[in-house]
Amino acid sequence: MSTTVLFYQDRARQAHADAASATLDNVRDRWLRAAKAWDEMAVRAEKTEQRRSVNEEAKLSVSMMAI
Repeated sequence: MSTTVLFYQDRARQAHADAASATLDNVRDRWLRAAKAWDEMAVRAEKTEQRRSVNEEAKLSVSMMAI
């Protein structure tokens, strides 16, 4: 897992914690929206890493077959 994914996950956890400690509804909602956005970015980054890994493996296997 890359540092980018870990960063996004950490930010999401912090936003959830901030939402839990918020006393005003609008502030809580803002933190929850932020947490959702960070969670979505983490998921996208993970998928990108997985696709990149699959593509690199495919390129490597094709290049090995050419040898």
